[in-house]
Amino acid sequence: MDATKVHEVLAALREAGCPCWISGGWGVDALAGRQTRPHRDLDLAIDADREPAAMAALVALGYSVETDWRPVRVELVEPGDGRVDLHPVVFERPGGDGRQAGLDGDWFDYPRADLTTGTIAGRPVPCISPRLQLGFHQGYEHRDVDRHDLALLRALTGTP
Repeated sequence: MDATKVHEVLAALREAGCPCWISGGWGVDALAGRQTRPHRDLDLAIDADREPAAMAALVALGYSVETDWRPVRVELVEPGDGRVDLHPVVFERPGGDGRQAGLDGDWFDYPRADLTTGTIAGRPVPCISPRLQLGFHQGYEHRDVDRHDLALLRALTGTP
């Protein structure tokens, strides 16, 4: 998935009134301010209350559901190389912290303070903080791309 498609998806979600924050590999690169590796998909934390609007916006762009593990995540694909992995986040109240359901009944916390801004292809984008990204890289077997992202996050935060 290239930067042009990332901006296309973000514009469609913005137009649909759906707040979102980039996580995963594109989120790490947004924090770095440059693309450091190829990306298979775009991971987005979205406001769960706006999930129907987000889905409609992506369907209008030609995406369809490939994997549906809601309320944890739903992955959409479009012909070509577009993949968007939506992670619905339930916010306690407007301006409050959020929580995303996990596969085993656990939760991932999204403190409002960890929703920040990065840069992709010279344009500001909403993303999650390095601290939250580091936390989300815990508890599973790391692939080469995960090790790459972790090294970049540690360099950005000065964490060993």
